Order: sequence, then structure tokens, then C-alpha cells
Amino acid sequence: MSSPPEPAYETVDLQKDGPVAHVVLSRPEVVNAYNVQMRDDLFQALEAVRDDPDVRAVMLCGAGDRGFCAGADLTEFGTAPSPVVARQVRWERDVWGLFLSIRKPMVAALHGHVIGSGVEMACLCDIRIASEDAVFRMPETGLSLVPAAGGTQTLARVAGVGHALEMLLTNAPVAAQQAARYGLVHRVVPPARLLDEAHRTALSLAGMDPRAVTAAKEALLSGADMPLDAALRLEARLAESLRI
Repeated sequence: MSSPPEPAYETVDLQKDGPVAHVVLSRPEVVNAYNVQMRDDLFQALEAVRDDPDVRAVMLCGAGDRGFCAGADLTEFGTAPSPVVARQVRWERDVWGLFLSIRKPMVAALHGHVIGSGVEMACLCDIRIASEDAVFRMPETGLSLVPAAGGTQTLARVAGVGHALEMLLTNAPVAAQQAARYGLVHRVVPPARLLDEAHRTALSLAGMDPRAVTAAKEALLSGADMPLDAALRLEARLAESLRI
């Protein structure tokens, strides 16, 4: 049985289904474009799942049939002195750092349009599952901008430098199966199976020892930026901590 609804947000839905928290980007009328309100709502929702001891895994998805996220809401650019200022306001809360601080496993369910900050959010999740209709794009360079939510770093780490450069410099669309070949997504499923597959995966992860999951994420994410000898020492310390 699902838990009672979580507090309501304007642009994000948060529900708990047993040990799995479903975080849903919910602006389907604009393909879940990321705006200031979504920044605030997503920040609060992610804090809630990070701090909730009953949540053992997180599933991130987008509402509506058209896509996971169409990137930044460009209509906000007209209300700021410049696009740069508009983007600065949108990133004033460090949602991206909050993603990285969550040591619970996170599964992204990706469909339709996955653009700009949609790609960046997906790259901050641990497991990425795409429907066959998903299309990925990074349009910032074509708008005389660069990604401002970590895309130049996370995309390269996930898909490799060559594929990241191609996406960042050409704005070429990348279909789901191609994204799987790049390593941008882990598997591709029919659209009708996407949410069930993502939830099943999150539920499986929620059934694992949370201490081991946390230690594994810490070893991988923190160790990736260390020299090998330091990363191996980190792994040894974390392995030893599980024996206590």
C-alpha cells in the first residue's frame, strides 16, 4: 500500500511507495521545463527524500507524454536583464550539489524530450532507463551559452569525452538506442514499460543493505576524483566500516 501523499509542491510531485520515493517533474504543459519554482520545489523534495529514513531509493521521472524535461524555461529569460542573469537566478540553490549529496540509489526514468538540464539531471542519477521514444540533446552552445548545471563534467564522465563533445558542440539529437551505446543510459524499454521497469529497479535497490549501497556510492563518486592509491585507501576504509 502506498504511503499518504507528501506535502504538495507547485512543479514537483513527491509520493512514497513503500521504501521508494517517486519524484516527478510536473509541468507537463511545457514538457517539464526547469524554472525557478521547479528549482525551489525540487530542492525541497530532494532534501525530504535524503533525510527520510524510510526512503531507501529514489525514482525520478517526468509527467506527461511529451518528455522528461525540455531543459531550462526560456520564457524566464525575458524577465531578467540578460540570459546570464536569468540562469544565475535559476541556479542560486545548489540543486545539483544536493543530487550528489544523496547516497541513496537514484533511478531516472527518461522518455520523450530529454534536453539540456534534463540530461544533466539524468547524469546525476545512478541508473538511467530510457523509453524507446527518448531523444537527448544539449542545445546550450547553439544559444551562445554553456551548460551551467554540470553538463560539461557529468556528461563526459557518463558518456565519454568524445560523445559529450559531439552532443555539446553539434546539438545533434541522440536517440535512445544510440544513448545506450554511448553509455548515457543503461537500458532501453518500450514506453509502456518505462515506469514499471524504473520502479522495479528502484525497489530492488531499496532491498539492499543501505550501508553497503551508501559505501559503494561514496567509493565510486568520491574515489573518481582521487589518485588511485588514495581511492583504494578510501575503498578499504569503507569496506572495513561495514564490518563494525
